Amino acid sequence: MKSLPFSLFRLPQWCCGLLLSLFFAHHMMAQPSAATAPPLVYDAENTGAAFKKPKMHGVTDLPVIRELPDPLKGVSNFGDWERKRNEMAAQIQHYGIGEKPAVDKKAVKARMDADTLVVTVTVEGKSLTLRSTIHYPSVGQPPYALMIGTSMLSLPRQLFEERPIATMNYHENQVNDYSQWRPHHERGEHAFDQLYPHLSENGAYSEWAWGLSRLIDGLQLLGPEVTKIDTKHIGVTGCSYAGKMALYCGALDERVALTIAQEPGGGGAAAWRASHGKDSVENLERTDYHWFLERQRTDFSGDSVFRLPYDQHSLCALVCPRALLLLGNPDYKWLADDAMLVSAQAACKVWERFSIDDRMGWSIMGGHGHCQLPQQQWPEVQAFIDRFLLGRDVSTANIRIAP
Repeated sequence: MKSLPFSLFRLPQWCCGLLLSLFFAHHMMAQPSAATAPPLVYDAENTGAAFKKPKMHGVTDLPVIRELPDPLKGVSNFGDWERKRNEMAAQIQHYGIGEKPAVDKKAVKARMDADTLVVTVTVEGKSLTLRSTIHYPSVGQPPYALMIGTSMLSLPRQLFEERPIATMNYHENQVNDYSQWRPHHERGEHAFDQLYPHLSENGAYSEWAWGLSRLIDGLQLLGPEVTKIDTKHIGVTGCSYAGKMALYCGALDERVALTIAQEPGGGGAAAWRASHGKDSVENLERTDYHWFLERQRTDFSGDSVFRLPYDQHSLCALVCPRALLLLGNPDYKWLADDAMLVSAQAACKVWERFSIDDRMGWSIMGGHGHCQLPQQQWPEVQAFIDRFLLGRDVSTANIRIAP
């Protein structure tokens, strides 16, 4: 216990009792028990959807902020966090990736075709259908936790083979088929854009995050009796461009219990301010603008990056109070892992503020190929999977590994 700041023995008995009560009340608030700690996950995609969006200013009216903007500004307690979280999410969508539209559950239909989840979303008479096959584990009993791979599950299969965790790949091309390696539609021509033609300027990450949320809608609508999936223990992970995707998906859907962003690079966890002006890294000017709003580059290139009202640490912080693990590989300078470390350290302050910093960690380790997680990093991933998908009593404290 912390020592009291002064002697109580010179004070009246009633005053001693009051001061002791206040001291212990403050001590318990600073270090909440498991029963009073913030939730590990939520039942709703966005529990703060009713909060009013902040006013969005033109670029020249935004103040210059040289340091990373403080995600805790205006937050005095956990009750304030959902409001602040929604303010930052609105900024990220307005200035960075485009709007992720809300969907009425009545617009979503779901069914299982053998082991394949089929979800159809209808908006103003137009429909989009998503299909993803669930691979069930050979151990344990349903309902199972679920790890969703964005584009593909890049983490080693060995991490899941002996665990009662189902896996599923999210085929993001069913929503937006942009690819760096194959023929694709252009902005405004994707399946998502047919449902939302007024959002044709969107970057892919807002649309891909929208699609993953619709799969979770389907799982919730069908329930564990049909899907064999425990929707309170859903994880999302991906690597490289799909690591960015996983981060946006997890940040913008509070039903995701665990987000693991593997080597996400610039525009994922790496702070734009920290990578500004550096050569050979994915900074704001040197990323793929199919993924982002074109006006992000127009508005915030050069020193205008300091007018962004947020940075990528804000995106990471949106995951709080849920679990986040960032994985890096400094052998690939393009990934801007030094900027990711800056971002991770800044974002972690949010978890620390609520005394739950064991829910956020990072592991940056070289000596391996891109998206080839070495066995030296397996323990960190295993710990996060075991605790946040399986509810096992394992420690995830102080996972802060970097060169």
